[in-house]
Amino acid sequence: MLFPILPLFLTSVLMAGPRALGLIEGIADAASSMLRLASGVFVDKLSRIKPWLLVGYGLASISRPLTILATSWAMLIGIRLADRIGKGLRSSPRDALLAASVDRRQHGLAFGFHRAMDNGGAVLGPILAFLLLQAQVSYENIFLLAIVPAVICIGLVLILPEATLAEQAKPVPLSIDWRYRQLPLPLRRFLIVVGLFSVGNASNIFLLLRAKELGVPEPLIPLLWALVSLVVALLSTPLASLSDRVGRLPLLLVGYAAFGVVYLALGFLDQSTGLLAVLFILYGVFVAATEGVEKAMVADLAPEDRRGTAFGWFNMVVGLALLPASIVFGVLYESLSPAAAFGLSGACAFSACLLLWRWFGRR
Repeated sequence: MLFPILPLFLTSVLMAGPRALGLIEGIADAASSMLRLASGVFVDKLSRIKPWLLVGYGLASISRPLTILATSWAMLIGIRLADRIGKGLRSSPRDALLAASVDRRQHGLAFGFHRAMDNGGAVLGPILAFLLLQAQVSYENIFLLAIVPAVICIGLVLILPEATLAEQAKPVPLSIDWRYRQLPLPLRRFLIVVGLFSVGNASNIFLLLRAKELGVPEPLIPLLWALVSLVVALLSTPLASLSDRVGRLPLLLVGYAAFGVVYLALGFLDQSTGLLAVLFILYGVFVAATEGVEKAMVADLAPEDRRGTAFGWFNMVVGLALLPASIVFGVLYESLSPAAAFGLSGACAFSACLLLWRWFGRR
């Protein structure tokens, strides 16, 4: 509910531009990156997952409504930091839990279904935000209403049984090696591909900012993001499950290429047309074809007793790449042109495609 109105709140209320937006998102995501690795390593050591989920989801759920307290974009950095720290604490343990909860042949299905449920909420939230904006509810009151799902989320985590991983994993000595070079070579190569792609994958908020600049009315911005989330919710499970049968590579290549096409087109589009809705739908296809499949690939390539560490590295690489991605994107967007910013992201996506094919095309 809050994500699609954040750029509207930032530009209309706090009077910040793309450069500030890139700095906020970049710092927030990068700050949580080391926590993603640390939480993954400690899950392997201690075989306990629920505490990480409780703190991670709780911190994020509570901090988001606090956006109402921000009176400047600098204050918003601290609030976004709390949200991203919560994500950093929960992401790797959650992914390790999903990987351990299903048969190896169903990794794509498990991660695809997780992404479908995540985006199911991202469909309902923006629709609710649209209805509230249409009813002329203020941004401040919308942020206050977000406390309700936050409390429900924390309650659901509290009643969650302790993770299946605790029953499957054996205690691991605290001297477990978390170093990158100790990961299998194919996994290290895949992390390089993901890192290259993520350098161009700036915050999704820029997509909504671009839509607003192209003339989409503010109340329709949440609906546009709901459209993306609907596509992801509908396609994540079938596409990720398809990767269990045909392999991860075809889905990742299609997804990265779709991202490149969308970003190049958005950079050169000069007005809001029907093509904009098509591009946002295609962006949803990219997300559906990659989010769950990337994690299924990590689960495939990681040793069973090192999955927490592997997902820690994966989530950290993605998070660290988002710092230069969002900052550079914001600077190019404001100082040069949207075409320069979106063009760089598209180039990174197509380069990741080529590298992925070179290393995994023959496997």
